[in-house]
Amino acid sequence: MAGDPDAWEYETLEPPRGETKKEATDPKAELNELGAEGWELVETVDYVGGGTKFLVLRRPTDES
Repeated sequence: MAGDPDAWEYETLEPPRGETKKEATDPKAELNELGAEGWELVETVDYVGGGTKFLVLRRPTDES
């Protein structure tokens, strides 16, 4: 049986913080690496007061 086309696996990336610990640094390199592995950014999880806590990525499962 082929893998379920609606089955996903998920990964999270916490944007790296700069020296002030308040501003996130650009996660472009990490996102490009994950994208090359088939991950797609689908959502952000934000702090209540603003700012991004996690980036949520997904890709189809590899189930056979």
